[in-house]
Amino acid sequence: MKLITFLQANERLLFRSALATLLIAFIVLSFFVLLVPPKYLDIHISEEIQEKQTPVLTPIMIWISWFGRTPVSIVMVGITSLFFLIRGYKKEAVLVVSTLLSGILGLAFKMLINRPRPSKDLVILLEDTKYQSFPSGHVLFYTVFFGSLILIILHLKKISYKIRIFLITSCLSMIFFGAVSRVYLGAHWFTDVLGGFILGIVCVLIMGYFYVKNDRSISESKN
Repeated sequence: MKLITFLQANERLLFRSALATLLIAFIVLSFFVLLVPPKYLDIHISEEIQEKQTPVLTPIMIWISWFGRTPVSIVMVGITSLFFLIRGYKKEAVLVVSTLLSGILGLAFKMLINRPRPSKDLVILLEDTKYQSFPSGHVLFYTVFFGSLILIILHLKKISYKIRIFLITSCLSMIFFGAVSRVYLGAHWFTDVLGGFILGIVCVLIMGYFYVKNDRSISESKN
């Protein structure tokens, strides 16, 4: 109880601290990918992951990565948002739609940092790619989209415990395997994936803060 009381009393400080830490980590990583060639870290990790390529695993990784393509992600967000809207969860529908902004954010950083994609002389390329490499747009979207779903699942009271655990585990699995698939397919370096994940967590933190804060404001006004 003391821990919960402490967290509630220092919620704003903890939020700002976590946000500042993640932003600093992303800035440091951005300078790292600009200054340090991929051969010191990324190539080694790519080789380790791509050594696991098999005729069975490759189609699975392609399928997992398919959800991050722009047309597919737009349709997925639209269907999910419509589902919440039909069920009467307008705030949740808006939260899901807002995840599409991650694409604009990711593209802006890609253009700013302008890091080349992995080339066929360094990795095995199993996917044709475009735009720059850092951060991974797929991982950024997966983290923001499935992260927002986790926020909603944790927040809604009507979901049973078993279904809640199943849904959260599924969302976390998509984030993790989505990240692995990008390196497996040769579409990104590990640091690209890490950058997308960190930036995605920043977005989820901000979205979650306002999502929960809005509910508390409504509750306080009723009281």
